[in-house]
Amino acid sequence: MTDLPLAVTMGEPAGVGGDLMLLAWCRGGVPPFFVLDDPDRLTALARRLDLAVPVTAIDAPEAAAAVFPEALPVLPVPLAAAVAPGAPDPANGRAVQDSIERAVALVTGGRAAAVVTNPIHKAVLQQSGFHHPGHTEYLAALAGGHAHPVMMLACEGLRVVPVTVHVSLAEAVRTLSREAVVTKGRITARALGTDFGIAAPRLAVAGLNPHAGEDGRMGTEDRDVVAPAVDALRAAGIDAFGPLPADTMFHAGARATYDAALCQYHDQALIPLKTLDFAGGVNITLGLPFVRTSPDHGTALGLAGTGRADPTSLINALTTAAAMARRRARAA
Repeated sequence: MTDLPLAVTMGEPAGVGGDLMLLAWCRGGVPPFFVLDDPDRLTALARRLDLAVPVTAIDAPEAAAAVFPEALPVLPVPLAAAVAPGAPDPANGRAVQDSIERAVALVTGGRAAAVVTNPIHKAVLQQSGFHHPGHTEYLAALAGGHAHPVMMLACEGLRVVPVTVHVSLAEAVRTLSREAVVTKGRITARALGTDFGIAAPRLAVAGLNPHAGEDGRMGTEDRDVVAPAVDALRAAGIDAFGPLPADTMFHAGARATYDAALCQYHDQALIPLKTLDFAGGVNITLGLPFVRTSPDHGTALGLAGTGRADPTSLINALTTAAAMARRRARAA
């Protein structure tokens, strides 16, 4: 298991994913991976970017390790339409989905170590018949529908998990529940052990309101929802503490006291992480039966094909996925 290559999906072919894969291979020092993509597209893109990346089509993941030191291994996924960087075409939506489906099947079938996904363009995919709200929901469906995916963002020195994710702030406040905080806290604590090797995980739980509500004087959610959830996590044997005022829990001294921060809404989690490491953050999906990581950014259509893309986030996603897969293999 530990010697298996990583399976990297194409993402939106008109986006920045192709640039990043070529640049990551050029940088070197990354775990062996193969790409589920169109070899002709990547060959043409390497030429456009003036990158000396030989692209070699492989017929099985097992061939990737031998190819990787000398060339970028590509398990072919044909595209239906020619690709113009920055101009997505719904005709290629089926290929994007096929890339993801095949990557998951190869990992769950024991032929690849982990899935690393390049960013997709949801609106374009939905024009091609994609019926899922996003990437993570699609992966959960591919996992068999029993998974409870949880988004973690990670960089050096900080891991954050938002309880509510891609909803408005008003909806986040309205839908925040004790059950949601407890469920995500349990999944996060379990993953910190199995995937990150932390024997006794510590969870800092952010308050929703300023000053964590000041016992109801600045909103009752922290007193009535978050605090009981923290109590429930502690009763389950998890070292959780809070609710904490969010404005004082992300400085260096505070970060040293916990292994992950459970935040109540999207920006409360992502602002500190992206401030610390805008270029290098990794999106990790906890709660799946396979390892999945992704760069912490979108398709960056304006950068596609320009050579100005920064591959740091993809490189970190590759190294993080490999480390997580090794830990799961050792625990199996």
